[in-house]
Amino acid sequence: MSDTTFDYIIIGAGTAGSLIANRLSADKSKRVLLIEAGRKDDYHWIHIPVGYLYCIGNPRTDWLYSTEPDAGLNGRTLRYPRGKTLGGSSSINGMIYMRGQSRDYDQWAQLTGDDSWRWQNVLPAFKKHEDFYLGADELHGAGGEWRVEKQRLRWDSLDAFADAAVQAGVPHTTDFNRGSNEGVGYFQVNQKNGWRWNTAKAFLRPTCYGRPNFELWTGAQVSRLLFETQEDGTKRCTGAEVWNGTEMATAHAEREVILSAGSIGSPQILQLSGIGPAELLRQHGIDVVLDAPGVGANLQDHLQIRAVYKIEGAPTLNVLASSMVGKAKIGLEYLLKRSGPMSMAPSQLGAFTRSSAEHEWPNLEYHVQPLSLDAFGEPLHSFPAFTASVCNLNPTSRGSVRIKSKRFEDAPAIAPNYLSTDEDRKVAADSLRVTRRIASQPALAKYKPEEWKPGVQYQTDEDLARLAGDIATTIFHPVGTTKMGADGDPMAVFDAKLRVRGIEGLRVVDAGAMPTITSGNTNSPTLMMAEKAAGWILEENGR
Repeated sequence: MSDTTFDYIIIGAGTAGSLIANRLSADKSKRVLLIEAGRKDDYHWIHIPVGYLYCIGNPRTDWLYSTEPDAGLNGRTLRYPRGKTLGGSSSINGMIYMRGQSRDYDQWAQLTGDDSWRWQNVLPAFKKHEDFYLGADELHGAGGEWRVEKQRLRWDSLDAFADAAVQAGVPHTTDFNRGSNEGVGYFQVNQKNGWRWNTAKAFLRPTCYGRPNFELWTGAQVSRLLFETQEDGTKRCTGAEVWNGTEMATAHAEREVILSAGSIGSPQILQLSGIGPAELLRQHGIDVVLDAPGVGANLQDHLQIRAVYKIEGAPTLNVLASSMVGKAKIGLEYLLKRSGPMSMAPSQLGAFTRSSAEHEWPNLEYHVQPLSLDAFGEPLHSFPAFTASVCNLNPTSRGSVRIKSKRFEDAPAIAPNYLSTDEDRKVAADSLRVTRRIASQPALAKYKPEEWKPGVQYQTDEDLARLAGDIATTIFHPVGTTKMGADGDPMAVFDAKLRVRGIEGLRVVDAGAMPTITSGNTNSPTLMMAEKAAGWILEENGR
């Protein structure tokens, strides 16, 4: 690693950064540097689907963030996983392919004043890199880099839950990605032949690795961005300082710096570089390059409330994985067929519905699993059970990401402020009632479901909202911390093309740019944003 000049510098080789590196380095006349703080994705558990259990909470693959004590969670803190390896969070996430709903993107267009974010205008970007297992149609693409497959397993208990949801008024669906995701069915996943398909596999190798104009730095953490004042008084981002563990190097960009370090990493890097709320920067002795109060604000996340039901007469992972014989069967099935529990996404069955009749669109998402445990990373329970986790798709609570010091090595303070609005607490209470309504349907009766957590003794709105604070946890979808917006929005960090207002040559492309959270899992919408941004960069700089 030495002082070097490139046309483009991309910071973060995660979901967005990997795709952008692929698209920009396709022009052989442009030199592209991709910088990743983590190591290469050569850890075997990254690629076995159930390996997320060994990647989350592992410093080899996870930044190991935690939230601040949260009043909405009755003072609890949560583990806050973010991928720290090639592929970023696509290397440790739940592998669920979920675009969200058309209304999400129509709202983005309204908030930014730019129709390029409308559903009909983002759909081509989704399709461009998609490789859908059923082939191309008017809503899906085929032949792209991003593989989307059907899951390779099913469970009797989950089939019964799906039937019960239909009896409770939720229609059956085979595809959540057609504009309205209302319905119940098995999730589609980013896997290929039973292996996890992360963005490093999809976009970096072998394509980028074979390009002489492409360079990759791993184990390289950006400490701050560099700026210069131009003759007309405007500021321009010219590169970054990078720490490789032993020395600091400088990388220079002649055209653009693209920051894709994620909803936590990008606001941290911007604040360390002097772009953020001026009062916060001065508090930590950082020179203010740009007073941008929106940097680190507007944090949104999906909070899942995990209801556990004991059942009888159906196999669940709790029982299957409780013996050496069962574990051997699981391993053998994956070895021979690339199927079974080792091919599982963390959640297999999904459902989208409404918490109450006044909601025009589905505002709840279920992740249903044939297992139960006290908390992520804890042992499975000894009794057969399923977990029906439900989240509010469109929370009104807003949190923040703020640096704690001027040291780039120090993790920022992450404060989601879950359940901090009356509306979110009401949706939480109502969502538990919807879960109970589904569990009481005839389709599940043969398994004698018994609500083990939170417990039927809790009935009032106040009880259920307090219980949500006790048992709910993040589903790992932080967005919005560097939002894009219209010119008149003082909290909008970027314009609608994801360019930082007030700084030339700097664009931020990751889930932090979302003005509002999408109605579902956030990985694939981030990939769509990167596809659109790559097109804009190429247009503005000449292909």
